[in-house]
Amino acid sequence: MPTIAQWIEGARPRTLPNAIAPVLVGTGAAAAVDSMVWWLAALALIVALSLIVGVNYANDYSDGVRGTDRVRVGPLRLVGSGLAKPEAVRSAAMSALVVAAVSGLALIVASRTWWLFAPGALCLLGAWFYTGGRRPYGYRALGELAVFTFFGPVAVLGTMYVQGGEINGIAIGSSVAVGCFSAAVLVANNLRDIPTDTSTGKRTLAVLLGDKDSRRLYLALLAVPFLLTLLLGVKSTPTLVGLLAIPLAIPPVRRILRGYTGRRLIPVLRDTAMTMLAWSVATALALGLG
Repeated sequence: MPTIAQWIEGARPRTLPNAIAPVLVGTGAAAAVDSMVWWLAALALIVALSLIVGVNYANDYSDGVRGTDRVRVGPLRLVGSGLAKPEAVRSAAMSALVVAAVSGLALIVASRTWWLFAPGALCLLGAWFYTGGRRPYGYRALGELAVFTFFGPVAVLGTMYVQGGEINGIAIGSSVAVGCFSAAVLVANNLRDIPTDTSTGKRTLAVLLGDKDSRRLYLALLAVPFLLTLLLGVKSTPTLVGLLAIPLAIPPVRRILRGYTGRRLIPVLRDTAMTMLAWSVATALALGLG
């Protein structure tokens, strides 16, 4: 049986900024229109965190039973490494997704935003069928689009709406920025795994684009949030503070431009996630206090 530390590593804690960032920005946008409700924001955070832990365990399970993780360069995989039985990891994934479903339902009931039931159900289905089922969309180059959608516009705008019942242009722009950051993290992950994914038949977007174009896509996705920050600054000057996150983006950009591969790309995921988190904290504070 895996140790507690190995279970935690299997949950991929370095991906947690993808869940935290949109809730921060959505709450900052709600505060900007004097509609922040801290306990609704806390519920939204529980939904996002349990959802990403669920999808990580589900990914571990599904890729593991398919044999995709037999040769792995990235973080520990519980099933692929043989440390845990597939059934145990599947149960962990389902448990996390149940937490997401229950807390999401509580959020909908508390905020009386009944129409969010449909997007919430899609998030749960998307978490499982990313690599699960007979035709996982993560094997069909749709992973980045899903990550952009669910951890960008859906999470940011949903967080704002449950607190104040409205959405504005600044929130929409911010949600696109967060979505681009999240997609960039996945592009870096799949860029690292091009050799092993190709050999196992996992057709990610990086596999289809190839090494060079995947690097270009990563750079474009990382540039968009800062360009949007300049546009947001026209409407709300304090949001320009998000540009302070640019220095954090320099190390991963250097590794991408220098053609690093394999394990040398692992820090790119961490640094991209930290850039996203720093940008989100700065933007949320600027919106809330400004």
